[in-house]
Amino acid sequence: MAGNYKIAVIGGDGIGPEVLEAALEVVDVVGVKLDTTMYDLGAAHYLRTGEVLPDDVLSTLKEFDAIMLGAVGPPIGSVDVPDGLLERGLLLKLRFDLDLYVNLRPFTGIPGSIATGHDMVVIRENTEGPYAGEGGILRKGTDNEVATQGSVNTRYGVERCVRAAFDIAAQRPAQRISLVHKTNVLTYSGDLWKRVFDEVAADFSQVERSYSHVDAACIYLVEDPGRYDVIVTDNLFGDILTDLAGSVFGGIGFAASANLNLSRNGPSLFEPVHGAAHDIAGTGRANPVAAIRSAAMMLDYLGEKDAASRMSDAVLGYLREYDPAQPVQHTADTTREIVRRLQ
Repeated sequence: MAGNYKIAVIGGDGIGPEVLEAALEVVDVVGVKLDTTMYDLGAAHYLRTGEVLPDDVLSTLKEFDAIMLGAVGPPIGSVDVPDGLLERGLLLKLRFDLDLYVNLRPFTGIPGSIATGHDMVVIRENTEGPYAGEGGILRKGTDNEVATQGSVNTRYGVERCVRAAFDIAAQRPAQRISLVHKTNVLTYSGDLWKRVFDEVAADFSQVERSYSHVDAACIYLVEDPGRYDVIVTDNLFGDILTDLAGSVFGGIGFAASANLNLSRNGPSLFEPVHGAAHDIAGTGRANPVAAIRSAAMMLDYLGEKDAASRMSDAVLGYLREYDPAQPVQHTADTTREIVRRLQ
């Protein structure tokens, strides 16, 4: 076996532990040894302890080679976990404190989807924008209440994200990249993004580039998914576009992601895009494809290129033969089908 990497595993809530179990099974079959340490974080942990991400746990996580995350979140309608607490206190805190500045999300159209036969990648800036938390409230609860929410965009942050996106586009067969923003209205942040995009493009003359307003991009993704090969965009727009892309390409259960620190001065984090799906937790019906594909991205990041390629090919082979007309497969059945393609 190759590897013996130190991996922190955060199963989280709902179907999170189930899909990570499937992903770890496939990693084992492909022949990469992981030294895993389990961490109990998420909504259930918060309800038991009142803690989201203690500082000592965060410090420990920084010592791992990579982090796998299943899903976090309370059941829909729960009032016991304050809205946004886990997003800000766990997910965003990990992204910011570990400097996971590139959110990489690949999409492959499954048979029967409107994106059948297409694949694309979205690179989302992951540590700035409106999610940085700049803003505040004055005179809260009165008729004169004022709420502001700023978008933080630095040249340093934008450029490293855009350059990473061009690097990825240059390695893909189509060699096409599109900046998505809203430059006609967001004239300050949009101007910075567009100028940096054009400047970085000068170093990648072989890559064809284009621009779309984010509202137009939503239309294009639905009407003509093949229009895009690589999209680079800011934090908020990337969040929205990748949920839409998940639906367009066949379902959010197939959507994987990597939160990358390309400086490699700390671990990167790999997770499916989907949520905790408490309504099917424990039924064995969770779709493990996104978690398995995320694990393949982790192996690639760790330098296990051959194993990552074999694992990705097995997932893509499964997706090409996927029959949406058939009843929903159980988690174990899907995992078994992917494993079969590795043997």
